[in-house]
Amino acid sequence: MAADAGQGSEKGFMEAGATRVMTAACRAAGLDDRDAELIRLGENALFRLASAPVIVRVARGPEWLTKARNEVAVSRWLTGEGFPATRAVEDLEQPLVIDGHPVTFWHLIVEADRKATYGELGGVLRDLHSMTVPEGLHLPSYEPFDKSDVRLDKAVIPDDDKAFLRKRARELRDKCAELRFETPKGPVHGDAHVQNLMVDVQGRVILIDFEVFCFDHPEWDLMVTSVEHHSLGWQTEQQYADFVGAYGRDLYDWEGYATLRGLQEFNMTTWLMQNVRVSERVADEYRRRIAALRDDDGPRDWRPW
Repeated sequence: MAADAGQGSEKGFMEAGATRVMTAACRAAGLDDRDAELIRLGENALFRLASAPVIVRVARGPEWLTKARNEVAVSRWLTGEGFPATRAVEDLEQPLVIDGHPVTFWHLIVEADRKATYGELGGVLRDLHSMTVPEGLHLPSYEPFDKSDVRLDKAVIPDDDKAFLRKRARELRDKCAELRFETPKGPVHGDAHVQNLMVDVQGRVILIDFEVFCFDHPEWDLMVTSVEHHSLGWQTEQQYADFVGAYGRDLYDWEGYATLRGLQEFNMTTWLMQNVRVSERVADEYRRRIAALRDDDGPRDWRPW
């Protein structure tokens, strides 16, 4: 449903612009936006409404419309199957499009005072990968570089960095084309890190963020935690052992791991570079990551973001 199919874009996608879009979307949906709180500005802007237990998600531009539609459809399928998934607001045709920005509405998850564990992530992914996608749900294949070109076109980074990252993308495309998977295709989350799990006050572990959900090989989901552990050292040995034990596989043992490591590090860097103007802390972390990409054998002293 398009409330306004204008020509808005990512240019200047900062708090003020995202707030204007959120306000217009709420009014089109019949929701009260007063005292809404911006809780995250990353790939999307996320707002929590004060008037209702609803999260409003504002995407960066019109090129994200297909993904927003996919996200809502996946949520409705999973929740219909009883899978613990974040729920799109019912009885509302979505996404809305406001000044070119797709906007979606989600039920607020009231969190418990603990975070999901890596063992729980492994179990959720195991269950997800065992599901059968219904015929009426048309999911794309996993696109390793689906956002990198757009990000690089619009990123405010030095030209030398852009040239290096474009060259790295070409190299990784060639390597990805040579990957040989032994697993069957099925439902894949596409961004399967532990921060995309939430624990609600009833103790349920809920999977969120279906923007890049797809139909492909499960290795794409195992890539995230495997690289965070083996390359970045973000989990303890016990945390990673819990993940592997729950899922039943360590991707590090697969011959394609090195390629997926390169891809994951590339995507983590190009994701962060979108917000280098938000704060000096973001800019510093981006510089740390781009320097590491230029040295394949150097340490990865990256900070989680």
